[in-house]
Amino acid sequence: MAQAPRDPVDRIDPFDWIDEEARHRARAGLVRTLRPREAASELLDLAGNDYLGLTRRPEVARAAADAALRWGAGATGSRLVTGSTRLHAELERELAAFCGFEAALVLSSGYAANLAALTALAGRGALVVSDAANHASIVDGCRLARAETAVVPHADPDAVHKTLQAHPGRRALVVTDSVFSVDGDAAPLAAIAGACREVGAALLVDDAHGLGVLGNGGRGALYAAGLAGAAGIVATVTLSKSLGSQGGAVLGPARVVEHLVNTARPFIFDTGLAPAAAAGALASLGVLRREPHLPARARAVATELHRRFTEAGLTAARPDAAVVSVRAPSPEAAVQWAADCRAAGLLVGCFRPPSVPDGVSRLRLTARADLTDRQVAAAAGIVLATAPPG
Repeated sequence: MAQAPRDPVDRIDPFDWIDEEARHRARAGLVRTLRPREAASELLDLAGNDYLGLTRRPEVARAAADAALRWGAGATGSRLVTGSTRLHAELERELAAFCGFEAALVLSSGYAANLAALTALAGRGALVVSDAANHASIVDGCRLARAETAVVPHADPDAVHKTLQAHPGRRALVVTDSVFSVDGDAAPLAAIAGACREVGAALLVDDAHGLGVLGNGGRGALYAAGLAGAAGIVATVTLSKSLGSQGGAVLGPARVVEHLVNTARPFIFDTGLAPAAAAGALASLGVLRREPHLPARARAVATELHRRFTEAGLTAARPDAAVVSVRAPSPEAAVQWAADCRAAGLLVGCFRPPSVPDGVSRLRLTARADLTDRQVAAAAGIVLATAPPG
């Protein structure tokens, strides 16, 4: 028996539009691919964010492994159900004490920490003032907060001040990275905090790239600016960079943390951070307390890389922390440059639109405290030897 002809609608592929978008990305040189890595590699890694070289420190890895054996591979539920362990509580106490804040709340990622803080501290009717170069997690948090968001020019305290003054009497939250992830420049936190104090606005600082690199013993950019624990200031951090683990946290007044526990959806409805990650971060904090010279070493490596690049004629942003950014003439040139570095034994980051808000493609290198002088020289030599024309 013959089948009835199919309805023409049945022959429409609802994902045909994806193919056109893929062709557009290919024409623009913006295709991204996953590169699974092995556990051990001969490549010199200046692409990750392991600023202090703690991910593979024996005491950190051992603490994570022991916690997995004791507590299990996962947290088993949200923090408000079964996902909170004594490790989480201890990590929160240690993080708050180390960074100079009253309280802390640990989440499954730094991305989730920004979403939680923004959605819980802003909301309908509020004003959020956001730096134009803020991380994508802040941008997404602003969108989810359902507040009015005013984007101000990068690292411009005067623009922050004028925007706040244009909305007198309104509940306002200013949000900025402490160290911006693309060029590695630091925000003028003292001036921004002053603008906030003048009108009674709160200040939220993402210190993902400052913790472990800036401040006394790596206590972060807010600590370095004398703002840690100050009234009206909240910080978010990640455990996946200097602390060599995974996860994120919100630091601030105890009443802010309690408010997040009760209202922040990215915290309430997310499975808790794995105990192994909490234990690894705790062990890294212990290393930082015992070896407070590590942050200065990471900064020194970044400064040396920048010196070598600029003296050779490359355009590199001056690093305020551990990120070194080198400009490329085009997205295609950046991709080829990174590939050539990899072929020569060096892993570097490759930032292209839309990851870079100014549309300028870059190589991004992350300094590490555990690099030897010989490794630093070798890394700089590879970047210079493979640099594209222009």
